[in-house]
Amino acid sequence: MGKEIRMAYDDEGDILDISIGAAEKAVSKEIEDDFFLRVNPVSGEVVGFSVLNFRKWFRDAKDVKTLPVKAELAAS
Repeated sequence: MGKEIRMAYDDEGDILDISIGAAEKAVSKEIEDDFFLRVNPVSGEVVGFSVLNFRKWFRDAKDVKTLPVKAELAAS
């Protein structure tokens, strides 16, 4: 079975957080300024990511940021 994706935004801290599946221990790796992958330290599986200074990067609907990450998603 697939994993749910959970999203949360902290307005005060200006952080967008996206988690994949149930909460678990992870190590954060900065892949670009303000963009972090959370990775399970044992399996190496990506379990989420965070965007710091979210409003700086996405001020309006036309703003797009491409990251060096490949993903496979499927709807259930």
